[in-house]
Amino acid sequence: MQLQKYIDHTLLKASSTEEDILKLCDDALKFNFVAVCINGTHIPLVKSRLKNSSIKIATVVGFPLGAMSTKAKVMEATDYISQGADEIDMVINIGWLRSGKLTEVRNDIAKVKSAIGNKILKVIIETCYLTDEEKKTACRLAVEAKADFVKTSTGFGPSGATFEDVILFKKTVGDAIQIKASGGIRDKDTALKYIELGATRIGTSSGIRMIQSS
Repeated sequence: MQLQKYIDHTLLKASSTEEDILKLCDDALKFNFVAVCINGTHIPLVKSRLKNSSIKIATVVGFPLGAMSTKAKVMEATDYISQGADEIDMVINIGWLRSGKLTEVRNDIAKVKSAIGNKILKVIIETCYLTDEEKKTACRLAVEAKADFVKTSTGFGPSGATFEDVILFKKTVGDAIQIKASGGIRDKDTALKYIELGATRIGTSSGIRMIQSS
């Protein structure tokens, strides 16, 4: 297995410097990761560094809380795509979901997907705040809204991905959309287990360590 082809090489810390972001890009080029995942302000820098490569640029929308308006998320996503992003990782409105405002959650996702067209949309469910039933509901809403992935975590909540959540996601979405496991994944064996359970992307800042331990 080419593990690097599952990895979104990620750096989302608020304190990241341009030097840090350029190193992320250079590492992605060296190890041939499928994508880099960065905050939107870095898109022009990343696009310049990764030009003529096949590495995708993923960026985050409504991050990390998901609690801004749908209009704001749509504007953010549209802006980032226009600057060169290939993939959008958006956070659902967790409070809406927990309040039973399911139509609003579905529309939140659907409007971002509509705005970005055929670009990839990954929906971050932030499982650490939700019950299993709420997680299943969020997965179903993402499918109904025509998203491309469901994703476990931002990496900024009190806990990240778990095997149990990926199993739950897979049982819920089947082959309708893909799964990204993200949050606290730091070693090769753990990453491979997530892939075995059905994840087709791994969001991690530890990709180099994983590849070098192969």
